[in-house]
Amino acid sequence: MNKFTLFLVFLCGAIFAGLVSLMHSSWRFYASSEVAITSSLGAIPAGSDLELMDDGYVAMALLGAHDEDQAVSKKQTTELEDRHAEIEALNTVKAAEDLVHSGKSVRAGRLLEHAISLAPRHPDVLIHYGEYLEHHRNDIVQADKLYLRALAVSPANSRALRNRRRTRPIVDEMDAGLFSRIEGKRDDLALIPSSSASLRRIKKEAYFQYIYHTAGIEGNTMTLAQTRMILETRLSVGGKSVMEHNEILGLDLALKYINMTLVHRVGRITLHDILEIHRRVLGHVDPIQAGQLRTTQVYVSDHVPPPPTHLQVLMEDFVQWLNSPEAQRLHPIKYAALAHYKLVFIHPFADGNGRTARLLMNFLLMQAGYPPVIIRKQDRLMYYDCLQTANEGDTRPFIRFIAHCTEKTLDVYLWATKEALPKIGQENESKGLQTI
Repeated sequence: MNKFTLFLVFLCGAIFAGLVSLMHSSWRFYASSEVAITSSLGAIPAGSDLELMDDGYVAMALLGAHDEDQAVSKKQTTELEDRHAEIEALNTVKAAEDLVHSGKSVRAGRLLEHAISLAPRHPDVLIHYGEYLEHHRNDIVQADKLYLRALAVSPANSRALRNRRRTRPIVDEMDAGLFSRIEGKRDDLALIPSSSASLRRIKKEAYFQYIYHTAGIEGNTMTLAQTRMILETRLSVGGKSVMEHNEILGLDLALKYINMTLVHRVGRITLHDILEIHRRVLGHVDPIQAGQLRTTQVYVSDHVPPPPTHLQVLMEDFVQWLNSPEAQRLHPIKYAALAHYKLVFIHPFADGNGRTARLLMNFLLMQAGYPPVIIRKQDRLMYYDCLQTANEGDTRPFIRFIAHCTEKTLDVYLWATKEALPKIGQENESKGLQTI
């Protein structure tokens, strides 16, 4: 190996050693820098970190503002959709008018029903549909209801005012005729002697029916046979909750309290009477809340009842109305129906308001000589719809609904005791001959 080769080998080794030394120094510098950074992290964040946190809050505020913008945009979209629906409804009304003029009233009726579904509060749509019902279906009661609803939206609407002046006297006369017919059936039932076996049977059956239906309206799933078994034997039904059993027992206690204590008592109705009814309705279900005015706000579908701080005054005003001469001069059915509605509107209890209101209504009807009126669970949707209409300002549909329920109940009593009616007629005839 010559000298030149040895020199090259030596030079390469020196260069390699220098590179290794340089890399080692770089690694030590990096490691020391990392330690310095780590040691500088303390409990208090750096100013830059605080600035980043503030930026985050700003971003959240911007996000909230974006949500508000979205809410405004959604409201504007809803208003625009409602406006489009109104335009479509008015065009549909115009098409229905053309069909009426061409003699196609059935198709016109379907179009008007569609228009009402599109714009249920537009006065022109309400008026046109009311006029159709009045002139082509002879449904003056429903037409009068639509005219009144149109006036609630547009009080100065001359067409609605003119139509209402025409229909209101007719509807009032029809309502008076309905009340008179029901009074006649009540008087027929009063002629049946209390010793009649058929009357005793129907009273017992109607008792079970009342509890079954009034509990069923609130969602109780007991069948009529199961309800009867619980009331007769006090035995439990398999597969049913304790609460459903207690609802049946509570209604039984409340109805017996009314029948044994309140109906035959002479004097004013008091707030204590209403609380005692509720105490029995809810006594088995919720003993703490039973007979107590609610202390929290409740919400019932679209109706927001008064706050709990107003309940004492509202209930005192309600009791004062119950005992007022102007209320007691009303027809018993109207009086009882309005009492039911007013109590449900106030919604004074945390639970059991509907059951208590129906019991109060029947207490007033029983004082006037009517049997306990049954609102069938099959009619629940109509029942709630009439209550909603009353919330909107027209109580007449609810009063008529209660009147029809009263008539149906009387019809059942008279049908079940029909074998006693001819005997009563014969007795009256013989008494008349003796008088002559």
